[in-house]
Amino acid sequence: MSAITVYKQDHQGRRVWQYHGQVLQRGSSWVCLRAVFDRDEANLGLVVFRRGDVFIEWFYADRWYNVFQVFEGDSPRLKGWYCNITRPAHIAEDSVAADDLELDVFVLPNGTMLLLDEKEFGALSLTPDERMAALRAVEAIRQAVAGREPPFERVRPEGLD
Repeated sequence: MSAITVYKQDHQGRRVWQYHGQVLQRGSSWVCLRAVFDRDEANLGLVVFRRGDVFIEWFYADRWYNVFQVFEGDSPRLKGWYCNITRPAHIAEDSVAADDLELDVFVLPNGTMLLLDEKEFGALSLTPDERMAALRAVEAIRQAVAGREPPFERVRPEGLD
């Protein structure tokens, strides 16, 4: 596995955070990596991310989102998928950067989807085309979850295994 640096950028392309991961797979327009949550606890209300949680992350150069599959520590217990609506990622050999557009989707293991940060998204100065691309990304995630397409193949409705 090779090391990679992830740069989270705001909607204006300014770096706001960076962290390191290990590349698991690459495709012509995407990269999948493993990163360990190294920040203090982040409580989203329905789920808490804790230091040591493992994130399997997919970044795409041709999609307006990225997907983080979140596990409790190094265990197989899936917390869910955190999807950031972003401009398409800039993927290089040793780095990936994406402009965060504030809008997020959290998918619970049972497939329940929650749209987050709509107010923050609405406050951004985006072009109409960017706003539409972001909303289409939410719909693309919804369809991928419903179809259990990768990386959502582990979605299991309540009561089913």
